[in-house]
Amino acid sequence: MPERTAIEARWSHVGLNCTDQDATEEFYTRWFGFRRARMVEADGVRVIFLRSGNVYLELFKTGAAPLFAPENDGPDNPGTARHLAFQVDDVDAFLAAADGALPVSLGPLTFDAFIPGWKTVWVTDPDGLVIEISQGYTDQSREELARYS
Repeated sequence: MPERTAIEARWSHVGLNCTDQDATEEFYTRWFGFRRARMVEADGVRVIFLRSGNVYLELFKTGAAPLFAPENDGPDNPGTARHLAFQVDDVDAFLAAADGALPVSLGPLTFDAFIPGWKTVWVTDPDGLVIEISQGYTDQSREELARYS
């Protein structure tokens, strides 16, 4: 593993292009607990900043149509994000609370062969961006990871 530098980078945000900023803001606020942290307007461009804990999303309005049709766990196009991911305590309870309001693109699937209790479902946001919702994921121990070196 490379040695750490004196300057440490920290995660900042993800910028999302969306056709309807209000619908996208409502989606992430309603389902994932984000809240509006800031709004900036300059040169006819409005950017909405959403925050949940230390995670930010920046919402940019675009008129462009999505470049891909959402399916499965996201696109495999180089240079694009496959999906955003969130952890919940119980995937089934999360889906029950959504009461059919979230479009499922894949799952729910269980991955007990890898991690007992790991379960995931993939849904899409208003612009078709795939969102992974998981429960039970855990990191491997250093010893387990060493087997892959």
